[in-house]
Amino acid sequence: MSEHDRGTTRVGRESERALRIVVDARWTRTDQHDGISRYGASLIEALHDLHPVRMLVHDERQLDLLPAEVPHVKVNSPFSPRELWISRTLNRLGADVVFSPLQIIGGSRRNYRLVVTLHDLIYYRHPTPPGFLPLPVRAAWRLYHRAFWPQRLMLDRADAVVTVSETTRALIEHHRLTRRPVAVVPNAPSGSALAAPAGAPRAGGPRELVYMGSFMPYKDVETLLRGMAFLPGRRLHLVSRLAPEREAELRAQVPAGADVVFWRGIDEHDYRRLLAGASALVTASRDEGFGLPVIEAMNAGTPVVCTDLDIFGEVTGGHARFFAPGDAEGFATAVRAVEEPGTRAELVAGARAQAARFTWHNSAERLLDLLRELAGVSAPRS
Repeated sequence: MSEHDRGTTRVGRESERALRIVVDARWTRTDQHDGISRYGASLIEALHDLHPVRMLVHDERQLDLLPAEVPHVKVNSPFSPRELWISRTLNRLGADVVFSPLQIIGGSRRNYRLVVTLHDLIYYRHPTPPGFLPLPVRAAWRLYHRAFWPQRLMLDRADAVVTVSETTRALIEHHRLTRRPVAVVPNAPSGSALAAPAGAPRAGGPRELVYMGSFMPYKDVETLLRGMAFLPGRRLHLVSRLAPEREAELRAQVPAGADVVFWRGIDEHDYRRLLAGASALVTASRDEGFGLPVIEAMNAGTPVVCTDLDIFGEVTGGHARFFAPGDAEGFATAVRAVEEPGTRAELVAGARAQAARFTWHNSAERLLDLLRELAGVSAPRS
């Protein structure tokens, strides 16, 4: 009997008992969320509100960033050789369907359906791997992204693939990365990002610009810095964590007289206060899988100034000011435009309506529909 047939036989009995869902939470950070960590943790919380789930962790410190009410099982790290046999653990847990917020999960001879996530195709065009990965993993990462066939093998091991945007789904189809069905389960802002805290500065402050995101080369923070030469009287806040070496590189490119603040990391409360009082959230990224800070700004009533990418057009619904990638003067022109009161009011109203479409509840419902469909289980009658 094939692996797929075994899964079909098992889940065919689901009408007789509850669907057992396991979510791989081993990509959760132990200190502060990154994009994938937040995506997984937020989906777990919202999904558990709809249907009981169990999560996998490999370090108990991860539990600090995961919902406390969700039961967990401690297993091996995804970087461990024991990952080759993770399916044995999942089989023993009686999993009917397993969801991973990344496309990387080991194991074979599984008795469950598997759904994996491909967030974007950025690293095929910009192959520098994330710095937090171990050195051997970074080396493998570069090799992995030199051709599409390893990705195809990875995705086709699953029964379905999730991605975060229609833009990325179109790219997956264009490059024929999988024979499996591809579903869009969008990112969304955290609940705390939906409103500014009491006492926050009034939105529309004349000086503050906020950048939230990594400092990898494709983010092109350098264009923001160059643009500050054309924006006297404004202050650019770079709020994310960055390595000292990278900070030194960027500081050397700050134009004379420009006002740039390096926060080296910011807590949620300070971020919300800063964003609520900013003239704009800004990004010069040359590539993106979704752009969660953009949605956070739209929810906070802060205009967005961003590069003219397909993904930003999808996420903002056009309710932003756009400039061409690498165009520092165009960036400055867009910033000045959103400071005009009429333009600002129009952007904020349209952006808030657009942003309301993106919630973790809506995304969890999409995911649960997919998991039930794979398992051959109908939604319970209300």
